[in-house]
Amino acid sequence: MSFTESNTVEAYVRDLLAGPAKAIPANVAQEPQASYGTSSKGIGWRYKPPTVVPRQIQEVLVESWLRDALIRLNPEISAQTDRADEVLYKLRAIVLSVRSDGLIRANEEMTAWMRGERSMPFGDNNQHVPVRLIDLDDLTQNQYVVTQQYTYRAGPTERRADLVLLVNGLPLVLIEAKTPVKKCISWVDGAVQVNADYEKFVPELFVCNVFSVATEGKEYHYGSIGLPVKDWGPWHLDEGKESDGAQHHPLKTLKLSAESMLRPNVVLDILGIFPRYSPLYQIHNQFQIK
Repeated sequence: MSFTESNTVEAYVRDLLAGPAKAIPANVAQEPQASYGTSSKGIGWRYKPPTVVPRQIQEVLVESWLRDALIRLNPEISAQTDRADEVLYKLRAIVLSVRSDGLIRANEEMTAWMRGERSMPFGDNNQHVPVRLIDLDDLTQNQYVVTQQYTYRAGPTERRADLVLLVNGLPLVLIEAKTPVKKCISWVDGAVQVNADYEKFVPELFVCNVFSVATEGKEYHYGSIGLPVKDWGPWHLDEGKESDGAQHHPLKTLKLSAESMLRPNVVLDILGIFPRYSPLYQIHNQFQIK
C-alpha cells in the first residue's frame, strides 16, 4: 500500500480506530447511533468529522458532550443539572491555569478530576461527593470519539492536531501522523512537533492529555507530556505477534500497535492506573492485548 495526499497515514489510522469512513449524501438520513458506549466498528471509536464536533476553535473541551456525561454519570448532578455548569467552570479554570501554573501541574489536577479524585458539595447538607467525568468501571457509559484536524487557537497562535481521541468530550490522546512521501520524514518529526511546538505554544490542548502518538506509517512511538523525544518508546507487542512477519511489513507494525494500545479500555487503563510522568514505554506489559 502506498500513501498519497488523498490516502494518508492519518486516514489509515482513523479507519483502524473507527472503521472505514463512508461519504453520506446530504439528502440521505443517517441511522441514529448511541451517543455513548463503544462502537462495533474499528476498535471501538466513533468517527466525527471536525465540522460536527460542537466546539469553538478557542475551546479545548467539547463542553456539551462533557455536560451530558456529568449528568449521566453523577446522580447528584442529574437531580440538579445546573450543577454540571459549576463543574465545567472549575475545569475551564484548570485549562486556563496552564499559562501561569505550567503544563505538568495543570495536567496533574485535570488527571485527578478525570480519575474521580475530586469532589463537590452536591450531597445532603452540602456534603462533598466525588464527581465522575469518566466512568472507569463501566466503560459502556462513556462516549468514545475520534476526530481529525482538531484546531485550537490561543490568542494569535493556532495549531491543528491530525487526530484526537476524545472520551466524554475530553481530548485524551493526540496523534501526529506524517505521510512518508519523503524519505527524510519520520515519526521523529511528528514527535518533535508535539513536544517542541504544540506543548510549548498551545499547552491548553494537553491539559487532559494521557499520551501522544507519532507515526509515519512505518514506526509507532508514544510519550507523555514533557517527555524528551529521545525517550518516546514503541508499543511493544507480544512475541507471537511480532514474529508474525510484522517486522517485514511496517504498515502491519503500525496496525498491530495502534489496535493494541489505542483501544478505549487500554487508554482508560493507562489513565486510571499509570503513575504519571514516568517513562511511558515501561508500562506496555501491564496493558497488553493478547
